[in-house]
Amino acid sequence: QVQLVESGGGLVQAGGSLRLSCAASGLIFSSYSMAWFRQPPEKEREFVSAIRWSGSTYYVDSVKGRFTTSRDNAKNTVYLQMNNLKREDTAIYYCAATPTLATRWSDYTYWGQGTQVTVSS
Repeated sequence: QVQLVESGGGLVQAGGSLRLSCAASGLIFSSYSMAWFRQPPEKEREFVSAIRWSGSTYYVDSVKGRFTTSRDNAKNTVYLQMNNLKREDTAIYYCAATPTLATRWSDYTYWGQGTQVTVSS
C-alpha cells in the first residue's frame, strides 16, 4: 500500500519561508519521479515542481528562483523549500509520485492528502 504523507504547511507572512516534506512508503522511492502540485482556493490543481530519481528538477515559472525541490532517497522523502512566499502561493500543496516525469496531474499515480499553506500580507 503506497502512502505519501505531507507535512510542514502553515501560516506565514509574505516574504517568509516554509519547508514542506513528503514521506513516502510502499514504493521503490528511488525509482519514482516526485512532484509538488498545489490547488489555490476556487482554482484548479496546478503543477509546481518535479524531481527525477536522478535529482533533475523542473519548476513552473512562477516559483523559479523562490522554490527548491530536493529528495533524500535514503529517507524516502521529498522536500519543497519555499522562500519569499507571496499571497498567490496560498494553496493546498500535494505531493505525488509517478514512474516517469510528468507535469500533468492526471499522469500521477499516487497522491498525498495535502497540506495547507497560507500566506498573509
